[in-house]
Amino acid sequence: MRWLIRLGFLFAVLSPYSLIVAQATADRIGPITSALRVGQFDKALQLLQPELQLNPKNPQLWTLQGIAFSGKGDKREALAAFRHALGISSDYLPALEGAAQIEYESGDKDATALLQKILVVHPKDPTSHAMLAVLAYRRHDCGAAVQHFEQGGSLLDSQPGALEEYGDCLVKLKETEKAITIFSRALAQSESDSAVRYRLASVQLLAQRPKDAIATLQPLLEGSTTDADILELAASAYEADENTPEAVHILRQAIVSDPHNVNLYVDFANVSIDHQSYQVGVDMINAGLQTEPKAAPLYVARGILYVQLAQYDKAEADFEKADALDPPLAVGSAAEGLAAVQQNDPDRALRTLRAKLAKKPNDPFLLYLQAETLTQRGPDPGSAEFREALESAKKAISLRPSLGEARDILAKLYLSAGQNEAAIEQSRKALNTDPKDQAALYHLIQALRKSGRTESIPDLLKRMAELRREGTKEEAVRNRYKLVEEKSPGMEKPQP
Repeated sequence: MRWLIRLGFLFAVLSPYSLIVAQATADRIGPITSALRVGQFDKALQLLQPELQLNPKNPQLWTLQGIAFSGKGDKREALAAFRHALGISSDYLPALEGAAQIEYESGDKDATALLQKILVVHPKDPTSHAMLAVLAYRRHDCGAAVQHFEQGGSLLDSQPGALEEYGDCLVKLKETEKAITIFSRALAQSESDSAVRYRLASVQLLAQRPKDAIATLQPLLEGSTTDADILELAASAYEADENTPEAVHILRQAIVSDPHNVNLYVDFANVSIDHQSYQVGVDMINAGLQTEPKAAPLYVARGILYVQLAQYDKAEADFEKADALDPPLAVGSAAEGLAAVQQNDPDRALRTLRAKLAKKPNDPFLLYLQAETLTQRGPDPGSAEFREALESAKKAISLRPSLGEARDILAKLYLSAGQNEAAIEQSRKALNTDPKDQAALYHLIQALRKSGRTESIPDLLKRMAELRREGTKEEAVRNRYKLVEEKSPGMEKPQP
């Protein structure tokens, strides 16, 4: 992506009448400007030296030196020259623009301050607004980014990458209709860009406009694409458009092209459930498990299908297998991501938590995380670590009774110790706080099974299947539009 800080930048600074001319005459600056225009940067620097000795307080001359160094690719010296000019005249626009360009290219935080100074002089300058928007996007500040992108106007049409970032932020802010307009503008600039076409279709589907999404994807589908992500999105669009045969056809095509893609099998299972074709869904999940035998989402999907078929023992076995393969999968809490990180390095996580607890011993969330981390280490019932985990969970609950995650851990520990009634109590209390707590529901089923009280298990399994299916659908919606937040490449300043 390339920006040019206002096309008038070079010509403004080269003019002998711009702001401060000092004692240098137009005739003496003329050869310098001529050299810069034809790219003779070394000659320009040589010509500038005597002028700077005569007029060291002239910001115009220092800015010309900055342009010359920038043309040579010496950004460090160029920035020094621009900043020297600003030291003489802090609001000298050409120097502000030159410095801002370099700071922007390097990703330096000072670029924001410089660009804001430019806007003080030219409040509606579209390029400065556009660059500030990109910087805000990189900081994940979509609120500020959108405000500046709006001021970028038609300038953004020459910058498809910036338009995509604008669209990304609008999606994050749930302004999908505006995002569709922006991605349509981006696509108009790059008709052959399949990534832009995919993103536009994704947002159209989010906005419940499946026919539009299908139309957007059609050129890719006509090209016999084997890209599984595109096929998956197209299948979702056809299903949303109530064209299930085409959705199933495309999903099968996607699975053939990418047989290790777990999401495709889960999508197929959801379609099977929607149309009460449970055994067909089971057969497809079985095929998926042949290629990905350790994929927890596949066991969850098959468990849901088994519930619909009233095969409760098989369903419970699949849910248990999924939990064993990926414990955080059963936890729908805000701590899920933290738990996953801790699982990768529980020893380090435990040291960090203990250090924090030494300073805040009554923090319920830290106590819960300590109990979670200790439990992940698999301590034997009765061991010192097991007792520490148990006490941490208990203390967390005493400090915050509504902390369902801590009750989930406590129930799990009680199950490990064979204290089924205590596990049942904690699970029911967690469900009272959050009826959608899948971990609590799972522990309750386990505890009831172990205590021989099986009469309510089928209904609980149906409830779990419903929650887990709801969760997979929500996950599919979240994944339907994936923001690609890559660091924007450095932008080269065009030659004068």
